[in-house]
Amino acid sequence: MPLDNLKPASGSTHPKRRRGRGSSSGLGGSAGRGEKGYLARAGSHKKRGFEGGQKPLHLRLPKRGFKNIWADEIQVVNLKDLARLPEGAVVEPEALKKAGLIRRVSQPVKILGTGDAVRAFEIRSCKVSAAAEKKITEAGGKVVAA
Repeated sequence: MPLDNLKPASGSTHPKRRRGRGSSSGLGGSAGRGEKGYLARAGSHKKRGFEGGQKPLHLRLPKRGFKNIWADEIQVVNLKDLARLPEGAVVEPEALKKAGLIRRVSQPVKILGTGDAVRAFEIRSCKVSAAAEKKITEAGGKVVAA
């Protein structure tokens, strides 16, 4: 089928209304813009969220919370997730990234104690919670200071 034969489905399009083209068009005079005022003028538009002059919703609702823009975003990995790593792998940011457990090697990583240490892990260059460190050492692993 050649592309120059394509047409929209019948009834899906409507002819464009020619506003402001005389009284016989039915849309002469003010061209469907009402009478005078801001919205009757050329180039006028309402701002997103404008509610006719009353206080808009986004200003009526209370502000909540606080985000410290200077805080380091710490990537969290639980002990139960370390089972995805291959046998004998050293747990460090590069290995965690390769296993798909973290997104960025450049951001700090913390290992938390949810779950059990399935085997002895050697952990390097990561922060470790007290509960996770206890479980790792009980399983025969070790935590090298970051």
